[in-house]
Amino acid sequence: MSESVKQILNRFQSDAYMGRQGRVYTDTSDFMRITGGDVIVFGDGHYLVLRDEVERSYGVEDPKYWVKRCRHLESGERRLLKLVFYEKFFLRMGDIKITCYRSPRKEARILDLVRGDSRFMQGFSAEDEKGNTIRVLDVVKGKRLDNWIYGLDVDHKTYFFSYLPQILEKFIGACEAIAYLHAKGEKHGDIRRDHLWRETRSGDYVWIDFDYTFDFHENPFGLDVFGLGGLLLYIVGKGFYSQKDIIRIFGDEKQAPDMEPGDFLLVFKNRLANLQKIFPYIPKELNWVLMHFSASASVYYETVDEFLSELRPCLKNMG
Repeated sequence: MSESVKQILNRFQSDAYMGRQGRVYTDTSDFMRITGGDVIVFGDGHYLVLRDEVERSYGVEDPKYWVKRCRHLESGERRLLKLVFYEKFFLRMGDIKITCYRSPRKEARILDLVRGDSRFMQGFSAEDEKGNTIRVLDVVKGKRLDNWIYGLDVDHKTYFFSYLPQILEKFIGACEAIAYLHAKGEKHGDIRRDHLWRETRSGDYVWIDFDYTFDFHENPFGLDVFGLGGLLLYIVGKGFYSQKDIIRIFGDEKQAPDMEPGDFLLVFKNRLANLQKIFPYIPKELNWVLMHFSASASVYYETVDEFLSELRPCLKNMG
């Protein structure tokens, strides 16, 4: 690459300013070296790196060094570049050990599959000169759904009757989007509360981040289904509740209802699934759906369609 960063910026955007003007990269293999002020060139695009992306949880920022916030110099628009990063870990569901890992090519396939479908983040993939699969993503203009729900300044009872019916209706639509992936032989792979966003302008729910996948031989889509159950639990409860949270709600340990291990989730054993014990106005039908994800469940939902077949009537009963 004969051009410098300064020459590229002058060619595309002479008014662009960066405190640091770094290097030009056509090989993104060593993503840790690529930082703000560098330019990544691949395909027919030039991307000025602004900074590394971060995930924010409980007030803590967790850098994602393989994800770069960029400006596409040809258009001036902001983009996210996801560079190739492999990792592998194991998750336990009861006595079952599930292998989970990142697959950039799997995410690239899904981006092609859902192009034009507003229920999913949009983007495309291309390779750098070393064959690394880079995913170029549009920035979702909105807020994480869980943060939006948490920010509703109302008590749980008001939330449940005034807000939850509309939220639940849109969540069912988001579940139908996952069922669409499964029907095409694909899985989301990492369904959790920070991967479902609420688009600001339309209020639509948008799934992001498809690069995880998993090997779950007992049920190829089972981890996605359990992820939806965890999200439903957060949505219905307006948060998750540990034993300490339950005591706080009732003000005293003696006043709190007795809890059994089976009242909590199978996967995250510190999260209460039996919400009816602390919010008695939750209908038994809805609580029944939540309890399918608890440690005491003897039968679990195997597909999204099974899950929705019992969730949809709950919405109708809520009016």
